[in-house]
Amino acid sequence: MSTALATAPRPECSADEWAVRVDLAAAYRLVALHGWDDLIFTHLSVRVPGSDSFLINPYGLLFEEITASSLVKVDVDGNKLEESPWPVNPAGFTIHSAVHMSREDAHCVVHLHTVQGQAVSAQPDGLLPITQTALQVHHDVAYHDFEGIAEDLDERERIVRDLDDKSLLVLRNHGTLTVGETVADAWLRMYMLERACESQIAAQAGGALLEAPAEAGARTAAIARAGLPVVGRQLAWPALLRRLDRLDPSYRD
Repeated sequence: MSTALATAPRPECSADEWAVRVDLAAAYRLVALHGWDDLIFTHLSVRVPGSDSFLINPYGLLFEEITASSLVKVDVDGNKLEESPWPVNPAGFTIHSAVHMSREDAHCVVHLHTVQGQAVSAQPDGLLPITQTALQVHHDVAYHDFEGIAEDLDERERIVRDLDDKSLLVLRNHGTLTVGETVADAWLRMYMLERACESQIAAQAGGALLEAPAEAGARTAAIARAGLPVVGRQLAWPALLRRLDRLDPSYRD
């Protein structure tokens, strides 16, 4: 563990806040474990239960270093609400604040810059319904056109408009984003989206593509819509935490 992390004191907070801190720190570690991190860039955020404040990564730590205590509490504009030796990337929080402010159900927002996610974001047709994984989320994907690095707060309105009531967003020429009522929901949606993007890029390298039959695709989407949150919260997320606990439980610090 780094010196910075070893000296990070546990914040005084409610049991509910500590629980989401642990989950968000776990999500950061899982992003790193899957090779989805982009040095210190991109962000995952979560709403502090019962408040209008949010937790986000300390800007400067690798995702594999983040702990529950090191997460930074900010307001809707990305201003720090408690002492931290680390800054917060305001450009990164522009996107997150837009979603958090507009969607009551968007307690967690996950945003990545993976190779496969950026590759699909640069394709005119976006995510294609060519794999079972893609079909489980294809119906829930929205798109937002690239406007440059997200430093303009006015862009928040257009992000909200484009996301609408969807849970997954492809940021054109940029990356991917998912939202969820829980960290588990947002993380599993991102897993499905990134897996679908990775499969699409691999399939395109092989030549002609075969789209799934429409009826089978609709049935797959319906099953996923009903089942993914349950599977994610009750089965997949606890399993992922057990994996982290075996590898390195320091995310709980």
